[in-house]
Amino acid sequence: MPLYICATPIGHLDDVSARLLQTLRDVALICAEDTRLTQRLLARYEIHTPLSSVHQHTPPGKISALADRLKDGDSMALVTDSGTPGISDPGPALVREAAARGVDVIPIPGPSALVAALSISGFDAQRFSFLGFLPRKPGKLKKALESTLSREETLVLYESPYRVRKLFEALAEIAPAHPIVACRELTKKFEETLRGTAPEILQTLAPRKE
Repeated sequence: MPLYICATPIGHLDDVSARLLQTLRDVALICAEDTRLTQRLLARYEIHTPLSSVHQHTPPGKISALADRLKDGDSMALVTDSGTPGISDPGPALVREAAARGVDVIPIPGPSALVAALSISGFDAQRFSFLGFLPRKPGKLKKALESTLSREETLVLYESPYRVRKLFEALAEIAPAHPIVACRELTKKFEETLRGTAPEILQTLAPRKE
């Protein structure tokens, strides 16, 4: 039976499709990055499908066993904490094992934070690169930025709210005139979009607590 790769809301729980909800109801098992977070979505729509955790620390043996269940006839849905599985999360491990066994892997498309942010940026999205999370250490972060900022395309990346000031400080040093659009809490109560250069955004963030 198929493995369905299911995009779930990045914040607002109403951002679901009828197909997603029906898939989550019909499969034998939902594989979730964090079962507690996924349970909130299931409770909202009165879905009672069993859950199993699949995350970056899941042993290869469990991934293999789940893929064997798929091969033997169980259908499954793979979901991440929010957005589309496989985008900066550990989802590909199960996809690879399922595909290696000849299991059909079917996308149930929907929300993606990077696409949502890109769509409101106003930047040219004809060509863009997604960088995911950059290195944490200042030296490696600076080197990664220097190697990518010369590209003639829009760059999209993720960063933790606890490290975002460090990112803007590095950008202010390396590319102080570069235009930036920074999005946080997309589709949630405190959704915010900041536009400007790194020094301008740092000035906006200055009065705020970490």
